[in-house]
Amino acid sequence: MKTKNEIVHKSVLLKEIIASLNLAQNSVLVDGTFGGGGHSREIAEKYPNVKIIALDQDKGVFEKFENNCGEKKYKISFHNSNFRKIDEVLEEEKIEKVNGIILDLGLSSDQLEDGERGFSFMKDEPLLMTMKKNPSKEDTTAFDVVNFWSEKSLADVIYGYGEERFAKKIAREIVNTRTEKEIKTTGELVTIIKKAIPQKFRKGKIHFATKTFQALRIAVNDELGALSEGLEKGFNCLSKGGRLSIISFHSLEDRIVKRFFKEKEKKGEAILINKKPIQANITEIKINPRARSAKLRILEKII
Repeated sequence: MKTKNEIVHKSVLLKEIIASLNLAQNSVLVDGTFGGGGHSREIAEKYPNVKIIALDQDKGVFEKFENNCGEKKYKISFHNSNFRKIDEVLEEEKIEKVNGIILDLGLSSDQLEDGERGFSFMKDEPLLMTMKKNPSKEDTTAFDVVNFWSEKSLADVIYGYGEERFAKKIAREIVNTRTEKEIKTTGELVTIIKKAIPQKFRKGKIHFATKTFQALRIAVNDELGALSEGLEKGFNCLSKGGRLSIISFHSLEDRIVKRFFKEKEKKGEAILINKKPIQANITEIKINPRARSAKLRILEKII
């Protein structure tokens, strides 16, 4: 049974991303999506003198990481922040340039396992879906999106971010349901989605609610906006020869990363280390099925 402080998340492409950074013992690295800390921990073990600046919106991940490290201490500086604010974090650290940046996008297994977050459609949880452990009243949650956004906005989000073919039907069913009562839990939302999707499309390789939940999570956390902003700011913070290593898990993220990297290459500001994304091998996928959709792209700044 998993304990409260146990880390269940397995970092994907661990060896590949560390090799991609081309670090030296005195390098400065930003881990923009700390999560379970797997990448940072491995780097700290291999390069004890590397200074790691770790960012995560979920403050609880840092405490969990330290509890799992026991007596061992690593050269990691923690910041409860989104990587779109990397410039502010580095200013606070009084650091102008860094040698490497890691972004491991998407949802960690630990967040999925947390029964209070609303990320999982396999449990009946409050409709939150925010990466923040304790969201404030001002923070947008999935409850707000589902209960107050217009039918058109819902349909656009579910189709645009989830690539769900039945987005309009799902949006209509959500609006019809909320006129009678508020939609408060993931279980209620799954029931609504099930009604909107024809029976013959409910059984497939992925759960019928997957795309809608993905879309809502992306919208709630402005994940694509944060990625675009974080890429630009992150690149500006890199020193000459510094590398940006990004792991994405779905086409929308990968498209943004691919386009950004190609633009920097075209301008003569950077070079692509790998023309095609690096993907997990069969052995890793067997151990960690989540790795199946992971794509690693690496960019080196040359000016």
